[in-house]
Amino acid sequence: MRIFIFGLGYSAEIIAQRLLIAGAGVAGTVRTAAKAERLSDAGLTVRLFSGEEHDAAIAEDLAASDAVLISVPPQGGQDLVLRIHGADLAAASHLRWIGYLSTVGVYGDHGGGWVDEGTAETPSDGRSRERLAVERQWLAFGAERDIPTHIFRLSGIYGPGRNQLVQLAEGKARRIVKPGQVFNRIHVADVAQLVEASLARPRAGAIYNGADDEPAPPQDVVTFAAALCGVQPPPEIAFDEADMTPMSRSFFMECKRVHSQRTRAELGVTLQYPTYREGLTALRAAGDGPA
Repeated sequence: MRIFIFGLGYSAEIIAQRLLIAGAGVAGTVRTAAKAERLSDAGLTVRLFSGEEHDAAIAEDLAASDAVLISVPPQGGQDLVLRIHGADLAAASHLRWIGYLSTVGVYGDHGGGWVDEGTAETPSDGRSRERLAVERQWLAFGAERDIPTHIFRLSGIYGPGRNQLVQLAEGKARRIVKPGQVFNRIHVADVAQLVEASLARPRAGAIYNGADDEPAPPQDVVTFAAALCGVQPPPEIAFDEADMTPMSRSFFMECKRVHSQRTRAELGVTLQYPTYREGLTALRAAGDGPA
C-alpha cells in the first residue's frame, strides 16, 4: 500500500511511522525544510506544502497512492488540499481510501451530556464550523468520485512528549477548575489504531469518534500525573480567575462526554489506553515527566 499524508504534524507523523514499519510506502508534506530533512532520514518521502502553490511532485505521488490522509487545518473556510490538489486526487486512479482528521468540537456544547457518531453537529465557534464545512466537502468529494471517505473526530490528543507529565517537568502544568467541566482524551497510539483499522476496511461516508472511556475534569488528570511523578500538584485556579489565551478559554466554553464505542465496534479496535490513567502511567514508565 502507498499512502500520502497531507500535514505530518504530531498525530500524522506517528501514524506515518507505524505504517512505514508495517511495510507501507509513505509520503507526506511538511511546512519546513528542517522537518523535511528529519523525516526523510527516517525513511519517509517528504514534500514541502505551503498551501499556496500546486506541486507537480505531489501530483505524481498522488497518482501512485492507494490512500490519502488529510491532517491540514482549514484556512479561511477552505480546505487547502482540495483547493490546490483536488483535480490531482480526482484523477488518482489507484485511490481507494481518503481519511480526514477532524475534531469532536463539531458537536458543539451539550452541557455535559453524551454525544456519539450519530449526534447532530451544532458547532459553536468559528474553528469548529470551518471543520464541519470541510468534513462535508471531503464527504461530497468522495461520494461524487466513488472513493470511500472517512472522517475521524478526535478528542484531545496526548502521547509521548505531549502530556501533563511533560507540562509538570516544564513548570507549565495548571489545575484550572470549572465546576462540571470534563474532557475526553485519546492517546496518539489509539488514533493510529483507528486509522490503520479503517484502512483495512474502507466504508464510504464513515464518521469515527476517537475518544477514551472516561471524560474527566482536567484538574484530575494533572493531579494523577503529579502523583505518578511523586511531586505536589500545582495549586487549583478558578476558571474565572485563570489567565488563558482566547483559544484555551474557548475549549472550556463547551462540555460534552464523547462515546466512541460504535467506532471501535465497527473497526474491531480495543483501545490500548482506555483512560488517561493507563496512558499517563505508560508514558511515565517510558521516561516522560520530571527527572
